[in-house]
Amino acid sequence: MSAVIHPFPPLYDARSRVLILGSFPSVKSREAMFFYGHPRNRFWRVLAALLGCGVPQTVEEKKSMLHAHHLALWDVIASCEITGSSDSSIKNARPNDLRPIFAGAPIAAVFCNGQTAYRLYCRYLEPVCGRAAACLPSTSPANASCSVEQLCAAWRSILQYL
Repeated sequence: MSAVIHPFPPLYDARSRVLILGSFPSVKSREAMFFYGHPRNRFWRVLAALLGCGVPQTVEEKKSMLHAHHLALWDVIASCEITGSSDSSIKNARPNDLRPIFAGAPIAAVFCNGQTAYRLYCRYLEPVCGRAAACLPSTSPANASCSVEQLCAAWRSILQYL
């Protein structure tokens, strides 16, 4: 198995206050060349509900919503061996460099979307960045035991930093 390289850049600007980190883009996200591209991933629904806006459909609408609410997105992993979109299959992970985001934006809090992102962040990036992250329940369709309402309740904690 050969390494898959993260195919698109982080999303942030000089006003980003919250950094949300996934583990590695799914097959659908890699095809769409943007974050949370699987139609069953609840990420966009949850954020829209928390922010009180409509669910964005296009990449441009998603970018606009994130920038308007001072949210940054990136993933913990720059490259890895992965089978399909399965986080549990990730091997030989190489982390992304978060320093440009921290240098270019007043990030007040870091949140990880799911246990895998959190575990990998703690292993590879927290020692380098010196910044703790909070773990939120995954919005992935693989986390079917968590309803949209439960996700919204847990994810509400990001709002205090915006």
